[in-house]
Amino acid sequence: MESTDLNEGDVVQNDSEDVIKEEDETEKEEGEDLTEDAEALKAELAKIIVHPPSYEPSPMEEFDQAEFSPSYKDNLPKENLVLQYAENFRRQMVQLYRDRKPLFLNPVNECGVEKFVCTTIRPTQLEFKELYNWDGAAEFVADYLNIEPLKPEYELPKRLISPATVLKRQKGNCFEYSTLLCSLLIGAGYDAYVISGYATKETCLADESRDICPLLKKKEEVKEEAKKKEMKKYNVKPPRDLRSKFELKQEAKREAEKQAEKEKLRKEEEERIAEMEKPPPDPYFGLRVHAWVLVLSGKREVPENFFIEPFTGLSHPMDSSNYLGIESVWNNVNYWVNMQDCSEGVKGLSFDLGDPTVWEYMFPNNDKPLLKVPDAEDDLNDMDDEERKYTSSSICTDDEEHEVEKYLDMPPSWVDALKLSHRDFQMRCPHGKKTKVYKRAKLEKFAHYLMKDGLISRLSVYEDRELTELIKVHEYYAHRSDKLTQRLTNHRTGQVCENFDPGRPRCLKEHQFKSSAPGPENERIMLFYHEARVDGLVKREETQSEMTEEYINRDDFLYYKYVEFGKRAKKFGPQETSTANKGRPINKMIQKFHRNRNKPANEDIAELIFHVAEDKIQITYHTEDVRIAASSREFLKPPNWDEKGAVLTFSPEMHQTFQVDPTQPANKQVELYEMLMELLKAEEKCRNEVRDSQNEVRSILDDRTKEEAASELDISVYDTERNEKAKKHRRELERQQLEEKMRKQEMDIDYLAPFLAKIGNPEKLTKQQAFSLKEECLADLKQRLIDKANLIQARFEKESQELEKKQAWYQQNQVSMGKEDEEEYLTYCKEAIFRIHILDLRLTRHKEQAPHKYMQLEQKLRNDERLSEFF
Repeated sequence: MESTDLNEGDVVQNDSEDVIKEEDETEKEEGEDLTEDAEALKAELAKIIVHPPSYEPSPMEEFDQAEFSPSYKDNLPKENLVLQYAENFRRQMVQLYRDRKPLFLNPVNECGVEKFVCTTIRPTQLEFKELYNWDGAAEFVADYLNIEPLKPEYELPKRLISPATVLKRQKGNCFEYSTLLCSLLIGAGYDAYVISGYATKETCLADESRDICPLLKKKEEVKEEAKKKEMKKYNVKPPRDLRSKFELKQEAKREAEKQAEKEKLRKEEEERIAEMEKPPPDPYFGLRVHAWVLVLSGKREVPENFFIEPFTGLSHPMDSSNYLGIESVWNNVNYWVNMQDCSEGVKGLSFDLGDPTVWEYMFPNNDKPLLKVPDAEDDLNDMDDEERKYTSSSICTDDEEHEVEKYLDMPPSWVDALKLSHRDFQMRCPHGKKTKVYKRAKLEKFAHYLMKDGLISRLSVYEDRELTELIKVHEYYAHRSDKLTQRLTNHRTGQVCENFDPGRPRCLKEHQFKSSAPGPENERIMLFYHEARVDGLVKREETQSEMTEEYINRDDFLYYKYVEFGKRAKKFGPQETSTANKGRPINKMIQKFHRNRNKPANEDIAELIFHVAEDKIQITYHTEDVRIAASSREFLKPPNWDEKGAVLTFSPEMHQTFQVDPTQPANKQVELYEMLMELLKAEEKCRNEVRDSQNEVRSILDDRTKEEAASELDISVYDTERNEKAKKHRRELERQQLEEKMRKQEMDIDYLAPFLAKIGNPEKLTKQQAFSLKEECLADLKQRLIDKANLIQARFEKESQELEKKQAWYQQNQVSMGKEDEEEYLTYCKEAIFRIHILDLRLTRHKEQAPHKYMQLEQKLRNDERLSEFF
């Protein structure tokens, strides 16, 4: 590839010319006569000596070679052969392309041994499901490691550390980042490659201060196709448009001009801002060495090729301006050198690695399909059938014979297996914390269970680039016992929005309120998981004077409820507790219902309004399909409706109605009275539900206050490292097992325990008790030895009798027995004789050892500290 060279000669030449001019002026001044004061000043200044700083590059980190396996310290014969092959390839490239930069082929590893870059990739699939997809693996690598920039930034690194060591030390340069990420992606089934090339300064240094935070980017909105209206057989013609077409065209033209002017101003403003935020010119532009990952389409249902930046874990398109050129590409199978012009960056490059005209591969066994050579096909087509058969067969035979000798395949990776513990995976970041700065935003990441409140991520959005004027903070939580997952705080409006997972006692899903007024009877919006609630409540919106509730899938078809509150009456003197808990007075309540097809429309209530302050009830019914208006009723409450046990009176003046159908018979007074009684009961029920809603809001707010104060986290029973209850239970079980084991050992060792238990385990024995214990213990051993001998003898006699019976049976049936029966008989006899012999040996040995065991026990009893004083 072609790259721009840094012209430092002009800068050095200008500096040298300035120094020469200053020296000439100094010589001229020295030629002049100096006064005594000037001489004194010169002598004083001569005492000041300045030593220029000497730059010493930081030494490379050294590793203890005893910690590594032999594959890190030595090369196999095949690895040495591959290194020779790579060196030969490098020489040819240098000979043919003298202007190219050196290729990254065989850097040393952490033990100082040269290794081929392809063998440094160790394809691995770890057990964590988050690493199975490319975005999860890239995000993990970007978070888990710390960045070590290349020094100098325009040269290839001299050393490439293995991915296993990179995981342990949790830091690395771009090549080590890319090698680790490529190992994980290939292990997960992706067609991934490491790219060595050139990138911008911001990309090489992972400077994202001019980029928008990925969490703030708007997701691509999926455009829904407009559903075509079904054309009915008979349609009513729309009314004729009497507006002037000329005026409509002129209005549309003016509107288009306004939109074009706004779009032009917007683009100019964006260009102005982009010019202001443009980074300063980079003197090493086009020379900064960088490595990133390429994922080709095909495997794992990847639709198109894309790049992955290992420092950020984000994907980039193939024409990204962040990357300025490509030198080489490799994976665990082969190595390719780019032969295309990169004067315009990576834009327009072909990534068909099977095309030898644009990619020069190192090993002949290229796994990519090569392009066909048309000349060879034409020559074969010109041949006769017999010549073609002979030629193809001879070529195939020759290839098959020399296939092993011609091709050199890649040796296995020398890197140890990649291992990652569950605790390290959950830490995610070095020391559990990591901060990234974006354009007017700052993202903080924390390990799970690191923060006491379960915080795992905090995104702060600012107004200015200096990050001083805070706008909003978006916090993400995990493992909270209160199921809190997100909290968005707007510091300008004071609005707070909390999101919860399912599982809370009152099925709260989202809670929006103002931080300045978090208490009850203030502005707030609550969303609920209606599937888990009995009442089907979806949303509750509350202000200081109103409350609105929305429902879904209710049996009574209620879907909307509105309550208007009045002001509390001011009372002088001490506040009564009962009055304080009663809540705000209710002025009006509105209920709306969906259509119930099981009832006639003029009997199915659509809207029910309780004017509590005016003692009035209004009913609006659903509109019939053939009508354009709805029937309605209005009732006035009796004067004594709120007195308990009072007899309610009803008169025709207390009822008004509007019937859409004049032929509909009017209701009788009794029916209207019963209807009024039902409405009064419905009003009382609605009032109680409102009070229950207010109490529920208070309970939710009280629970949230306690939860924020406690901030308890849920820990799985399988997490034995963090679950204190599981730890205590396991320690208790271990303690009980140890005590049981010690008790059994003591019981086994103390042969006097059963005899001491018969006499009540006295603390001190008398002489008579001691003699009695000795006699009983010896008698018990003697009896057990005799019983064992009798048992062995009984088994011996039983085996002997069975053998005699078998022999007698054989004598009787010998003539009529077949060959298989005789073999079975002989096998039985051999086994029986073997068992009899063993029993005989056991009995003989037992008889020899029994007296010695008796004497040993007698000696133990004499030496026992509890009995020794009496013998």
